[in-house]
Amino acid sequence: MAWGESKSWRKGTANQALYQALLDHAAAAPARNAKRKKVVHPEDMPWELSRQGLLKHLMNEGMNTRMETVDAYMLIIPPGSRSGKHRQLAEECLYVVEGRGYDVHVDYDVEITDTYHWTPQKEEKRFEWEAGDVIYVPPNTATQHFNADPDRPVRLISAVNRIFKAAGLNDLEQLEDAPEYRPGVTVTPELVEQFLSGKVKVEA
Repeated sequence: MAWGESKSWRKGTANQALYQALLDHAAAAPARNAKRKKVVHPEDMPWELSRQGLLKHLMNEGMNTRMETVDAYMLIIPPGSRSGKHRQLAEECLYVVEGRGYDVHVDYDVEITDTYHWTPQKEEKRFEWEAGDVIYVPPNTATQHFNADPDRPVRLISAVNRIFKAAGLNDLEQLEDAPEYRPGVTVTPELVEQFLSGKVKVEA
């Protein structure tokens, strides 16, 4: 047989019921999904003061919901402030719920050889937006969101497909933290109101 394959394929004594595990996982789906939420109420959506900014998670793999393929959060940017800056391989879509501002995007050239390299392009692209607009962030892009209104907050809803993580391509790097970020802060209703008013007082 070609390449002597017939002498090698019979080797090995390990046994593992991997196909049966797929069948079992599929069979258990109805019972598993019956315990997952189809409707997520605001009080069940966790807050996070993240390096990207103040987030209210709408759908996330870490939440017990039926959503299998998309992560979504609301980003709140105080008046006159900005989000963190990150680069990611995944494309992203953001809906502007409230406010006005602009994005700064930097495209990256990607080289995959024995190693994986990102190289930022020199050009920074600026995109203006306001409530009702949709912002598209292409793959291989660094992005940052700026609130151009000194008196009103911005609220953006971000959606990213989880398929990137499932394929081992969760290349996400924080390049700059949001100005209000402090590690270990518990988000309270009072803190949210401070973000909305622009009078943010964050204590670590």
